[in-house]
Amino acid sequence: MDFKEELKKYQQQINQELEKYVKKQKCSEEILNRAMEYSLMAGGKRLRPILVIATYQLFKNDIEKCIPYAVAIEMVHNFSLIHDDLPAIDNDDFRHGKLTNHKKFNEATAILAGDGLLNNAYIVLSKDLMHSDSKELPKKLKILKEFSEATDRMIAGEYIDTELEKQKITAEELRYIHTNKTGALLKLCVRMGAILADCTDQELQKLSNYADKIGLAFQIKDDILSEEGNEEILGKPVGNDKEQGKCTYVSQYGLKGAKEILNKITEEAIEELEIYGKKAEFLKELALYIQNRNK
Repeated sequence: MDFKEELKKYQQQINQELEKYVKKQKCSEEILNRAMEYSLMAGGKRLRPILVIATYQLFKNDIEKCIPYAVAIEMVHNFSLIHDDLPAIDNDDFRHGKLTNHKKFNEATAILAGDGLLNNAYIVLSKDLMHSDSKELPKKLKILKEFSEATDRMIAGEYIDTELEKQKITAEELRYIHTNKTGALLKLCVRMGAILADCTDQELQKLSNYADKIGLAFQIKDDILSEEGNEEILGKPVGNDKEQGKCTYVSQYGLKGAKEILNKITEEAIEELEIYGKKAEFLKELALYIQNRNK
């Protein structure tokens, strides 16, 4: 199976799992539930849950053990996208080629739909903890702590990114924004998969290094696509970052410089996986996918 086929297989599997958590019952908050479903099932790359599962599979194959964590992180990710698109933050009208949540419903519903997805992520994790035996519980509590901390870092990064719009910032400040805003959740995904699979401390460090690098690469590529991407492929307008005075790798280093940094850290990410040989082929290809994607 080539990389594209394997990626599609993962995406289909994750979509099937997410469908199980969509609330379809008739109730007073039915529109809120529809708003949550609208964003959760809107598509997207499903990169974060894929990272959880693919990392777990470096060590073990019984992936049903990591599915709740893959589902939960995708809920948090979509919570962040709904809020990211709001008028007070990025003020975007389209996401994945569809109206953003606040445009499809309204601003109040979108805010609460984001809140609902964040809370539902913790419901999913708490249910898994309740059904875990005493042997599994310590590592899952460790993951819950890291899950909460990474979500906190993502929110902090988003705040700083918004607060520093139209300001000249240092390279260190820019890296701090990206490491938290985007990198924290991506790193969490890799670490969750590895910890659930009982990897060694040394293996966890190597995989964390890989995750740090692809997390930064992902955001740099986003910055590049915001500058020169195809709106029809992206499913959202190009040039919003520049218009809003966002701090990006393109604004800091120029388009050529941003691409050079992207290429360098992608190579470094792949090097971190050499010890796993062919077992890590998908994760290596995933780093290249992040580097070369067009949406």
